[in-house]
Amino acid sequence: MINPPSDHWPQPFKRVAVLGESTVEGGGWVPARADRYADVLVSLINRVQAEPVEYLNCGIGASVISPKSPGYEASRKPSAMERYRTDVIATKPDLVVIAYGLNDMRAGMDVGAFIGELETIVRDVQSSCGALVVLVNVYHMTGFGWYPPFDRGSVEATAAYNDAIRRLGERTGCLYADVHAAEARADGVVHQDGVHANKVGNLLIANRIFEALATHCSGLSEAVRRDDENTDWTKAVRQMRHAKVEPVRKP
Repeated sequence: MINPPSDHWPQPFKRVAVLGESTVEGGGWVPARADRYADVLVSLINRVQAEPVEYLNCGIGASVISPKSPGYEASRKPSAMERYRTDVIATKPDLVVIAYGLNDMRAGMDVGAFIGELETIVRDVQSSCGALVVLVNVYHMTGFGWYPPFDRGSVEATAAYNDAIRRLGERTGCLYADVHAAEARADGVVHQDGVHANKVGNLLIANRIFEALATHCSGLSEAVRRDDENTDWTKAVRQMRHAKVEPVRKP
């Protein structure tokens, strides 16, 4: 017997912060800002909740997890470790999506060192604002040998990172969004730059994160179930069920 998924969040979300790299921030690989997967995710949440969420896009292109990353000097951007307290915790979100690992994997950062930094951020976010955290794994990409010093990644390194992120989610009580599996290593969902998900890829990523939320957070379904309660269809089905005659059971 398969047990139903655990309920991580029984009330609607109020404020979502998405902390990540360039795919979160967006750029020329998508036609419009609304095509970024973080924006698509928020639009899906707002389609089902009675009240829309406040949305904070905390993406910075070329950002890495911390100054310990081999790609930090070349990045020349604030790392996640340097900014998550001001960008995320200070805003008091109740839902935090963290999408890091792509640039660190590409820079050749040891996966154990990466997970140590990511775990520090996760546990601090959880203890400081009590938010539900969703960990997004490393996206599918094709241009592994391009853009030095971000040319040290591989398919094997991606798999190692994603397994480590999954295990971190399990031991910290985070939701895990396997967006790499959603992309199914289909090169057609990656932009010609070899690194970023294109418009189609962003739709796949957003829907996989929404899937993780919708199946583990009953608060997302609250308004829908309430609205469904009084539809003509529900009333007709309820009457049909009540009118059903139970079969006579022989002793």
